[in-house]
Amino acid sequence: MSARTFVQTGRKIVAIGRNFSEHAKELGNAVPTKPFFFLKPTSSYVTSPGKIEIPAGCTVHHEVELGVVIGKSGRNISAAAAPDHIAGYALALDLTARNVQDEAKKKGLPWSAAKGYDTFTPVGEFIPKDQVKDAQNVRLWIEVAGQVRQDGVTDAMIFGIPQLVEHVSSIMRLEEGDLILTGTPKGVGPILPGETVVAGLESEGKELSRIEFEAVARD
Repeated sequence: MSARTFVQTGRKIVAIGRNFSEHAKELGNAVPTKPFFFLKPTSSYVTSPGKIEIPAGCTVHHEVELGVVIGKSGRNISAAAAPDHIAGYALALDLTARNVQDEAKKKGLPWSAAKGYDTFTPVGEFIPKDQVKDAQNVRLWIEVAGQVRQDGVTDAMIFGIPQLVEHVSSIMRLEEGDLILTGTPKGVGPILPGETVVAGLESEGKELSRIEFEAVARD
């Protein structure tokens, strides 16, 4: 089953922007009235335990997210049918070269460079969907250098997972092994070379995933 091996076999990473209103506000962005997304290359995946590379001249921010792993291909998937197309979940980080993104936004340019560096999508192992009783009640947290930075629950999403699947699949076909990153809670901040990054995902008080990475300067 390629959903279980999504890191090796998935063809795209679809990242939803500003899906937690407090995160949108902390960066001075308008809260969206409908979902929007950007794409990340699958070459940005790195698995735990591993190394996050910090490129020279980049201010790299962490964004902890719930990843939705697609198990059945489809397009124009209704929100009601969305659960049939979901195989499971994964804990993920959407790393962002914030200064590069800010510069691109000022010029009206795409964000691909800010989001697409190697190691900019650290992920945990596949979590079968039957292990997550309610994906809209999952706790996500991240510590950098031993300090808790983000700690939020997916019930704060503006657009729920079925809505996201419906929206994305109305534009492009979702394929088995694709990963949808569903947005990040407030508290994003920088990661520096030499720091250890640890993140976790909990459902019903039970930890289902924990990932750990060492940040290093990119050669």
